[in-house]
Amino acid sequence: MQTPNTTICAQTTPPGSGGVGIIRLSGPQALAIGKQLSRNGGQPRYAHYGPIFDQQGQQIDAGITLYFPGPDSFTGEDVFEFQGHGGQVVMDMLLHEITQLGAELARPGEFSERAFINDKLDLAQAESIADLINASSVQAARNAMRSMQGEFSHQVDSLVEQLIHLRLFVEAAIDFPEEEIDFLADGKISILLQDVRKQLDSVLLVAQQGSLLQEGMRVVIAGAPNAGKSSLLNALSGQDRAIVTDIAGTTRDTLQATIHIDGLPLHVIDTAGLRDSPDEVEQIGIERAIDAIQDADQIVLLQDCRETQTPDQLWQSLLPEQTMPEHVTLVRNKVDLTGEAAGQLLDGPVPIMAISAKQGSGIKELRQYLKDIVGYQSTLEGGFSARRRHLDALQRAAALLQQGADQLAYQKAGELLAEDLRLAQDCLSEITGQFTSDDLLGRIFGSFCIGK
Repeated sequence: MQTPNTTICAQTTPPGSGGVGIIRLSGPQALAIGKQLSRNGGQPRYAHYGPIFDQQGQQIDAGITLYFPGPDSFTGEDVFEFQGHGGQVVMDMLLHEITQLGAELARPGEFSERAFINDKLDLAQAESIADLINASSVQAARNAMRSMQGEFSHQVDSLVEQLIHLRLFVEAAIDFPEEEIDFLADGKISILLQDVRKQLDSVLLVAQQGSLLQEGMRVVIAGAPNAGKSSLLNALSGQDRAIVTDIAGTTRDTLQATIHIDGLPLHVIDTAGLRDSPDEVEQIGIERAIDAIQDADQIVLLQDCRETQTPDQLWQSLLPEQTMPEHVTLVRNKVDLTGEAAGQLLDGPVPIMAISAKQGSGIKELRQYLKDIVGYQSTLEGGFSARRRHLDALQRAAALLQQGADQLAYQKAGELLAEDLRLAQDCLSEITGQFTSDDLLGRIFGSFCIGK
């Protein structure tokens, strides 16, 4: 079990061959180990070029070494870096020598975790590091950088400060009811609460956009065999990702392609045709298709436009044991065979759009529809990266503030309002890590890559 007194090490560049390979150490022994292997005198923030040796004095590599003394380092501890040639054998040899001298291999995300523990950055900033590394678009990378610089945290902290200020008024009204000014009755608290709720709604809107940019939307294409699911995947992605034939049951497994619409990543998943099949391999693919449907953010229910079933009838024929969810759009394919107008959206309990995946008719309109249906706004300014756990915390806080406003308006219950405000503050504090369980921290940092 590693402790803050443990010196950790990791290769921070991807494994494999490369021009440069970097190994990072952090902890109380970082400088001593670095000096022993590099003969570097340890001048802070000085790039020292020279040989790198093993413990027997045999040269392993030659490169640059850097020393960053704590607390003015990324982790807040002494940090030492070796920047040498990127051959994996060389990296492994150097890591072996470092661990022999007392360092331990870092867990995923442990460098960022130590930075968080040592107050070098809060939890939202730490998560944005991984978001920046994994960004799938330019806008997502920019949002992650703004979060890493503290934009999201600043807005959350501002909300927390407003809640603290509001709680002071409410607690004063409860504790000193004999005072001439009744804060609960004179409307002051109601106005302050309304202001906080407006600001929270604004932050939630930007966070939703940031989450969409970072995580994207899972769009599952489902339907009967030969409805054109693979053709639609190819049309949406702009390349031949799936095999297309006239033989029913060609697709045996799920196949995913990620496309970007104004920076929004859409993870489009083609699935096996839904039917009763005696083929064991195809049946496994159908089971995976059902699992993908259950996890989808949006379901494109594809139908051959020569069929006349309603959306409810089609769903019942394909998945009789499941209730059709709300996030389903019926897309009628192969209008090139019927002359039906392509690209028009018919609103209703289940939206309907007609396309020809083979000819590309209506694909542009379907792309725009998929972007619009999740409320993505590519022109929104001042964005930042966010995750689903952030949205959950903001939504819970918003619900508590709504509940508190109702308590104030209808019950005049200051004590209940005070409790709702306290719980809302706890929800917001989860975002930056001021109020976070150890289990949650373990899950968050465990998802990072090694060396960060």
